[in-house]
Amino acid sequence: MNKAGGIAMGGGGGVGSGPTTAAAAAAAQKQKALMQRVETDIAHIVDNFTHLVNVARINDTPVRNSQEAFMMEMRAARMVQAADSLLKLVSELKQTAIFSGFASLNDHVDQRIGEFTQLAEKTDSMLARIGEEAAASLKELETHYYSSAQRTSQTLEP
Repeated sequence: MNKAGGIAMGGGGGVGSGPTTAAAAAAAQKQKALMQRVETDIAHIVDNFTHLVNVARINDTPVRNSQEAFMMEMRAARMVQAADSLLKLVSELKQTAIFSGFASLNDHVDQRIGEFTQLAEKTDSMLARIGEEAAASLKELETHYYSSAQRTSQTLEP
């Protein structure tokens, strides 16, 4: 049986390759490995079933029948192993589908984080501009107050 392949998650890219390129390459490699497993397991099932049918003929000699019975049991066991391998493959594909959903969800979260970071930067710059305008207005008001005739007349009267 072909037992190769586990779920490959994540993917750091090399120099000049982004996470999307690395993920696509990992997905292609994973798909190729899974297709090889499917082909191998199906070939084992077909091969063992063919041998099982060929051995199933009835002969007259008891020794020959017991040998054929053993061969049939062996081929049936191999078919069960290949079918079990296919069931594990289906389970792995289901897990891959679930986890790839989480990967796209993580990508969406990263995108939203980027949007909120930009919004925070815009808000910070707007607050800085408002602060500068308020400081300029306050300075203008202080200048006007300290140079006003009313203030100078109040300081002279005490």
